[in-house]
Amino acid sequence: MIVKMPLENFLVIDIETVSTQKDFETMPVEWQHLWEEKVQRSVPDGITVAEYYPQRAGVMAEFAKVVCISLGYFKKENKEYQFRVKSIAGHNEKELLEKFVQSVNQLEAIHNRWSFTGHNIKEFDIPFLCRRLLINGLPIPVYLDFQNMKPWETNMVDTFQYWRFGDYKNFTSLKLLAAALNVPSPKDDIDGSMVGDVYWKQNDVERIAVYCQKDVATVANIILRFKNLPLLTESQVVYVH
Repeated sequence: MIVKMPLENFLVIDIETVSTQKDFETMPVEWQHLWEEKVQRSVPDGITVAEYYPQRAGVMAEFAKVVCISLGYFKKENKEYQFRVKSIAGHNEKELLEKFVQSVNQLEAIHNRWSFTGHNIKEFDIPFLCRRLLINGLPIPVYLDFQNMKPWETNMVDTFQYWRFGDYKNFTSLKLLAAALNVPSPKDDIDGSMVGDVYWKQNDVERIAVYCQKDVATVANIILRFKNLPLLTESQVVYVH
């Protein structure tokens, strides 16, 4: 699928998520109990449920929120492809999700052969977005309603799944896959494990957005590697607002 798809059909996405509360103690008591029930069988030895909250809450949709969605797409300019990246980031998750849907609706209106593309989006990004849309009282757009689609109707390209080649025991991070394929990995001052601290301790959504954008550009280069095409140069990656 990846090899045959035109570059214009890839809509690369990545999301960054954080816990809805700064720490376990600031949650309402009812939600503290719900957290305990959720994780009681998975908490590692020697760690309390309270200590486990900042470590894992950010990836559980019931206890987390989206603070950034980055989108990237290929566009041909003067016979050369550019890869354009934009981010929707902020503290108001409902507003952020509405802007995301508006952006995709605009794309859908002019080009309906695109596919969501990303690393592990099938098991994380897309389900997380759908859950948070419902939690915020927003409808799930048709193009995200994969539960009501037949397998061949889903408009999703997952580099994580593609790299598995049917081996469902294998897990490969984006960073490792980029290194294995000799794709330059973005040199940034944070990684995924630090996003929660950057948000709650530094209140720096912009820094998170920059990190998210770089991951989107990395996925774009992995797509090019899968297609045996030259990687993007720095000048070909354009960050738009």
